[in-house]
Amino acid sequence: MSAPASAAAPGNRAATPTVYGVIFAISFCHLLNDMMQSLLPAIYPALKSDFHLDFGQVGLITLTYQITASILQPLIGLYADRRPTPLALPGGTLFSLAGLVVLSQAHAYPVLLAGAALLGMGSSVFHPESSRVARMASGGKHGLAQSLFQVGGNAGQALGPLAAAVVVVRWGQSSLAFFALLALLSCAILWNVGQWYRHHGLPRLQAAHAAHTASAPPARDATRGIAVLLALIFSKYVYLASLTSYFTFYLIHKFSVSVETAQLHLFVFLGAVAVGTVAGGPIGDRVGRKRVIWFSILGTLPFTLLLPHASLAWTAPLTIAIGLILASAFPAIVVFAQELVPGKVGMISGLFFGFSFGMGGIGAAVLGELADHYGIDAVYQICAFLPLIGLLAAFLPNPKK
Repeated sequence: MSAPASAAAPGNRAATPTVYGVIFAISFCHLLNDMMQSLLPAIYPALKSDFHLDFGQVGLITLTYQITASILQPLIGLYADRRPTPLALPGGTLFSLAGLVVLSQAHAYPVLLAGAALLGMGSSVFHPESSRVARMASGGKHGLAQSLFQVGGNAGQALGPLAAAVVVVRWGQSSLAFFALLALLSCAILWNVGQWYRHHGLPRLQAAHAAHTASAPPARDATRGIAVLLALIFSKYVYLASLTSYFTFYLIHKFSVSVETAQLHLFVFLGAVAVGTVAGGPIGDRVGRKRVIWFSILGTLPFTLLLPHASLAWTAPLTIAIGLILASAFPAIVVFAQELVPGKVGMISGLFFGFSFGMGGIGAAVLGELADHYGIDAVYQICAFLPLIGLLAAFLPNPKK
């Protein structure tokens, strides 16, 4: 997993090769982390029934988890920019372990909220630091590295509902404790990644910082670009929240399918998100990140407009198209933002991962209240227009300039 640090110019990919062993290790840990995290929304139908929750209370669980992560992530990233802490990666997995144990034993609604908060704390440490490691190991292929890192998380999110359908639905809430063992595996892998980070990754990042600072855009352009990118994240993650939190309820309500069938549909959608994420980064490296962002956000609009009116047979193809196209934006957005503010990889990664978590949480809470008052169908009729926010991509700075 190690590679010799090089003092050569970071733009020379032969001198600073892409360390795929580190990228795949961090991607696999992202899979484990996000699979553990996605077990929570996957068991919402069971929790709603067992604890007699309404949609607003379900949304509040998501809000607690997402807000905990969103507030802490940029702060942890900013701290790590100033004082890199390689062993924070394995240490952060212990919060996820504790969260799953608490959720497995919860017998009251406040305890569910506490378990969700612990899961959020685990993500708040993992995401900014692991995104930094992916950039360290990229060898200049920043979009590819972010895509490979991200696809691990997408695969984990897709496996969460499948694991819930196979294990949790069959053996109940207490079986969540079994998945906590995955945190120990992740901790062992991240310990080795932390050693590479300490001895080889930091010199790479420092050399890249020195090279990119000279070509940094004006502060005004960078601020405008970050604001536009955050607006696009809002559009993307509120729409994703409508699917990850309420898609199973929508299918059960509209088409009278079983819980297991609904979770399999969610698994297919999240699998499409994983494939789209793999494609987005390398395509952005090749054709330009701004073009990928344009296509990804606006390209989903025809499919989101059709989804509320589709039959069950057409619902799966439409959600696959939405997942493929929408997911391709995130690696390009993160790398675009990192290049707008060089030298602040941790803060920018934490800001964008944290903001995406926060928007997902707020979106889930608001959409839950909307579903309670106007019905689950109204959620998808309103969210269908969110991709129109992609028009703001016109105000992104020109990378060539």
